[in-house]
Amino acid sequence: MERDVEAPIGALRVERATLRDVPEISALNNLFAPDGLTLPRSEAFVANHVDDYRIIRAADGSVLGCVALDEYSPSLVELVSLAVLPKAQHRGIGKQLIEAAAQLAKKRGYPEVFSVSLADQLFLHMGFEHSSLEKYPEKIARYAKISRSELSISRKFLFTRRLAA
Repeated sequence: MERDVEAPIGALRVERATLRDVPEISALNNLFAPDGLTLPRSEAFVANHVDDYRIIRAADGSVLGCVALDEYSPSLVELVSLAVLPKAQHRGIGKQLIEAAAQLAKKRGYPEVFSVSLADQLFLHMGFEHSSLEKYPEKIARYAKISRSELSISRKFLFTRRLAA
């Protein structure tokens, strides 16, 4: 598998997730949940949202990275569950996944996409701008349902990117 990770970035394509990817996506996402980098995702959640996930697969078929869109309303969507295996990080996979999610949101007709993340330089590099949680009462309501502690995102940043029509 090390050879797969070392493949040129251009050789690693973003593709739609399938139901057979569900266990790997859930495990990859949950690898980062204990540190608060992602919210925990059950296999049932991933399966119910599989059409919203995009992945990058290694040559052996395993999942190297994932990202998803989470719709709040017909005009508001969040980029969530961005995760890349530690051994595949720092190779541009996260950038490819962010761009794929933004393009999917644009294709689906959303005027913007937002994300909450610690990776401020990554999102700024990808055309996102700093924003404020207060602009997204839907997100505040969702956090309140999940956990009151999620409302204190002092270490995290909120980013938004307008999508051209």
